[in-house]
Amino acid sequence: MFKRVLTATGMLDACDPALITALEIAKQNQGRLFVLHVLEPSYLTECGPEAAVKDFRTGEVTAPTHEYKETIKDELDKKCAGALKPYGNYEINIVDGWPGIEIRRWSRKSNADLIVLGPHVERPEDETKLTGEDRINPVEDVIARATAPVMIVSSFVSKESLDFKKILVCIDFSKSCDYACQFAIKLAQRYGSKLLLFHMGGPKKEMGDSRKRLQEFCKVPGRIECEYIVGEGTQPSIEILKSANDKQVNLIVMGSHTREAVTKPYVGSAVEEVSSGSSCPVAIVTHPDAVAKAEI
Repeated sequence: MFKRVLTATGMLDACDPALITALEIAKQNQGRLFVLHVLEPSYLTECGPEAAVKDFRTGEVTAPTHEYKETIKDELDKKCAGALKPYGNYEINIVDGWPGIEIRRWSRKSNADLIVLGPHVERPEDETKLTGEDRINPVEDVIARATAPVMIVSSFVSKESLDFKKILVCIDFSKSCDYACQFAIKLAQRYGSKLLLFHMGGPKKEMGDSRKRLQEFCKVPGRIECEYIVGEGTQPSIEILKSANDKQVNLIVMGSHTREAVTKPYVGSAVEEVSSGSSCPVAIVTHPDAVAKAEI
């Protein structure tokens, strides 16, 4: 199902949770893992944004030469050798540029059918010089604009939980949630999962109508076990995380109907809060191509 998995890491001293999760998913599907490390331009130089990066060893400004990139690649390969080498079907790529743009570019280049990222990307020490495109949070940029599904991983998870036996799907009846539901159905067919369809409802008297609307919207095939949940409250992210914890789910799937103001995408507070607060991975679907990529 996920034959080409892309992950991006900013760490050189150890393998982070996103990389390890991406590796395990690639293993499950006998797929190829693409590991990307983006050298961000140094904002502490007058040489221009494309001219220099900060040396990971000294912190001094240096040119992103081929030799320097090879040094970075060897360092990352060495630190993650214990995890990556036994599997073997992977490649590491070191590039310089804006992280969000480069992750999306490599997603297209590698024809990735899943992108796995951490919830946060460290920003430069001096952000005052950032303008326009480069001020965009890289993770939000990828979620908003990539055509592949994006999985956010905030902590290490066990191999067993990556069988995704319980999947919580968040539904607000938007178009992107339709894509998210279709994506989750394909996951359930692949992994034999139980789907928990969650909607943040209104007053108690409307609960029945919300559950019926949820059933009609999701159109889950009869052979897939499912449960419909209508939450109460005024803070969706809190109720989503509570349901995920109570039901001990292995994956949360959300749609993101992004809004754009000029160049800055906004994925929504619920997506951001759930992604950063969840102990299990969170898969976010924005584009219909994400469903097409999820071949069984």
